[in-house]
Formats: sequence, structure tokens, C-alpha cells
Amino acid sequence: MQPSQRPTVDAAPWIGAVTRVELTVTDADTAQAMGSGDVPVLATPRVLALAEAATVGATASRLPPGYTTVGTRVDLEHRAATPIGGRVVAEARLAKADGRRLMFEIVVRDAHQVVAEGRVERILVERARFLAKAMEDRG
Repeated sequence: MQPSQRPTVDAAPWIGAVTRVELTVTDADTAQAMGSGDVPVLATPRVLALAEAATVGATASRLPPGYTTVGTRVDLEHRAATPIGGRVVAEARLAKADGRRLMFEIVVRDAHQVVAEGRVERILVERARFLAKAMEDRG
């Protein structure tokens, strides 16, 4: 199928979509466990994974069959430590849709403060075509 023949997805109506993902911090979520530091608090890579999970959730039910999104860019400021047992909520809001590019604003909070905030960019792709290209590039 030629690029001009491929179906397009208009994500503009999705702007404002919000999803929240919660996590209670366990030993496995800490900087010590993830190798990103030596303190027993919520690891930055785990904050990022939580933020990305929220972005995926914000569009998952809206995608047509055969489509998905893939992460391409992240700007995340991890501002505060959350100890084991602390609960955080990551909220992703689709702020802008520009063609296939989806830009999300992210805020992660605990009971007391903003723990992290930033932006995540994802791209709309046709799943089968994306995977075929990935395998082609590998060989």
C-alpha cells in the first residue's frame, strides 16, 4: 500500500483525554532495586514507566483496529522522593495532536505534593507495518 493510500487517523478529537494510573511503591519499584541509585525510594525509571502507562491508557480505547502508539520523546522532571508504601498517581492528558504525533502532559502526585511532571510524545503507527519495519531493520 502506498503512503497516500494508507488510512489516516484523526486524533484531534481526542485532545483533552485523561487517564490516571496508580502505584503503591514496593521494594521492586525503588532506585536500589532498579539500579538507578542506592536509596529505597521510588526510582525515576519507574516514574517514567508509570507516566508512559498513563499515556497509553489515554488513547488505547480510541485507536482503530490495527493501530497503536509508540513512545518517541520524554521530558520528565522527578522532583520529590516517595518512600516504600507511598502511593502515587500519574495523570496523562493529551495536550496536542499534530498528524501522527501525540503530545501528553504528565503530572505524578503523592498525597502531599507533585512528585514529577513533564511531557511524553507518542506516534500513531500501524502495528503490523511498524513491527515488519523493525524486523527488516534488524536483518
